[in-house]
Amino acid sequence: MDPTPSLAVPKLFDLSGKNALVTGGTRGIGAACALALAEAGANVCLVQREPTDGASPNLETRDAILALGVQAKIVHCDLSDIPAVRLLFQSALDAMGGRIHILVNCAGVQRRSPCVDFSEKDWDDVIDVNLKSVWLLCQAAGRHMIPLREGKIINFCSLMSYQGGLTIPAYAAAKGALGQLTKSLSNEWSQHNVQVNGIVPGYIATTMNERLLNDPVRLQQISERIPAGRWGQPKDFAGPIVFLASNASQYVCGELLVVDGGWLGR
Repeated sequence: MDPTPSLAVPKLFDLSGKNALVTGGTRGIGAACALALAEAGANVCLVQREPTDGASPNLETRDAILALGVQAKIVHCDLSDIPAVRLLFQSALDAMGGRIHILVNCAGVQRRSPCVDFSEKDWDDVIDVNLKSVWLLCQAAGRHMIPLREGKIINFCSLMSYQGGLTIPAYAAAKGALGQLTKSLSNEWSQHNVQVNGIVPGYIATTMNERLLNDPVRLQQISERIPAGRWGQPKDFAGPIVFLASNASQYVCGELLVVDGGWLGR
C-alpha cells in the first residue's frame, strides 16, 4: 500500500481529477454522496434505470453536479438485470474516459413480509440488487484498479450487517454478507493500494424507510432508541463518503463506518 501523502489536511480530502461511479446516486443518500464527491472536485458517473412509461429522466442530481463545474455523466442500468450489470462498469469507463478511481455502491431495494410468507421472487430481487450486483461491480472495479495501483471502493452496508431486523430476511442476509464481502475484498486488495470499506447507515429519513416513518408505533420505538435524538438525513453522509474516497483514509482498510446517531452503541 502506498503511504498517506504528506499534504496539508485540506488537500488530503481533495478529489480533483478523480472519477467516481455511484449507484443509487439520483436520490436519497446516494444523491447526497454524489454531490459531496463533486463538491470535493470529483467527476461523477451516475447509474440510473431507463425511464418507463414515457416518464422524464431524473436529472436533478446530474444538473446539480454540473453546476459545480465538474463532469456529470449518466449510464443506464437496472441493477436487478444481472446480464446488464456485467456490462455496467465498462459502460462507465467509456463514459468517463477510461478511468474510474472511486466506486460507491449505494443502490438498494427493500421487501418486507413475515418470514413464513416471504416470496422467493422477493428474495431473489433483494439479493440480486443488494449483493450480487455489488459483487460484480466490485470485481470489475478490482480488475481495473489493481493493475493501476489506485482505487477506493465504498459499499453501503446497513445496521442489518449486525442485526437481524424484523420481516426483512433477504435484506438482512444481503447486508450481512456485504459486510463480510467488504472485508474479504480488503484483505486481498489493500496490498495493491485499493482500499475497500463500507458505510453503515442507521435509521435515515429516506423513501426506503417510508413504511417505518409512517408507522407511529415503530417510529416512536426507533426514535426513542437513537441517542442523537433524531433520524439521520442524507446530508449526514457527505463527510464520511469524502473521507473514505480520499487520501485522508489511505490506511483505512476493511472498515464498516457506522453513521447511526449512536444506535449500535445503545
